Amino acid sequence: MAIATDKRTAVPIRSDLDYAGEESRSTAISWAAVIAGAIAAIATTMILFILGTGIGLSMVSPWYGQGASATTVGVSAVVAMVVIQWLSSGTGGFLAGRLRTKWTGLHTHEVFFRDTAHGFLAWAAASVLGAALFASATASGVGGLAHGATDVAAAGAAGAAQAGVQKSQTANPGDPSAYFVDTMFRSTNPSDGDKSDPRAETTRILVKSTQNGQVVLAPADKTYLVQLVQARTGLAQPEAEQRVDAVVAQMNDAQTKARQAADTARKRTAQLSIVIALSMLVGAFIASAAGALGGSMRDEY
Repeated sequence: MAIATDKRTAVPIRSDLDYAGEESRSTAISWAAVIAGAIAAIATTMILFILGTGIGLSMVSPWYGQGASATTVGVSAVVAMVVIQWLSSGTGGFLAGRLRTKWTGLHTHEVFFRDTAHGFLAWAAASVLGAALFASATASGVGGLAHGATDVAAAGAAGAAQAGVQKSQTANPGDPSAYFVDTMFRSTNPSDGDKSDPRAETTRILVKSTQNGQVVLAPADKTYLVQLVQARTGLAQPEAEQRVDAVVAQMNDAQTKARQAADTARKRTAQLSIVIALSMLVGAFIASAAGALGGSMRDEY
């Protein structure tokens, strides 16, 4: 190692190569500061989440016409979630930058980069730990639900075994061959035979007539259903036809509303996912900026 001596102070002066070698033996990450920032971010999230839950519960009411609307509560929950994430990210990033070990012999730009990286790593660690805690809690809840379902199923099986298995007198509505079997035994007069409860056969006809979520009756099936309604209720043919058409329209309307509700839920879930992803990106930026701020204050004071 080449050492020069300053003639004025007689202090040995090391070259840049000596500083570079010393720097390579030290780590650029202060994991203790990163972990401390991550724990602080998670704790801040828990406190603000509990506070937000209390405020949210104070906004709703079980009484009709009182409390905030569902839309207001939903928007407020999303805004609160974003704000909580930003505040916790800033807290964790700032502590990670402020608590790290002071570096010497580094350029200002390198110090700024490392402080930013510490804030980002604190945010990343908090996100991973938070996701792990959430997954553990969810798995525990699912496990308890599965255990309860197993107990109920076991009790139901024991009851069925004790009561005995009884064969159904009608074919399974989900059996694809049941509809065609029924057509072989259709009578021109539906009142012939045992027609005291034609619901099972009607169900099979409606299931077979459902295409793409809509019930479309074939002319022969519609005529037969009208005859069944006449034999069961004693209505005239026009009234029986109106009743069949009304029921089919109600079923199709219910299917349409269910699809619309599912599509609305899909859109809202997609929007919520995008908002959460963007919020996390902003949270990462806030944590990085807070880390740089904390590091600069650490060096200044």
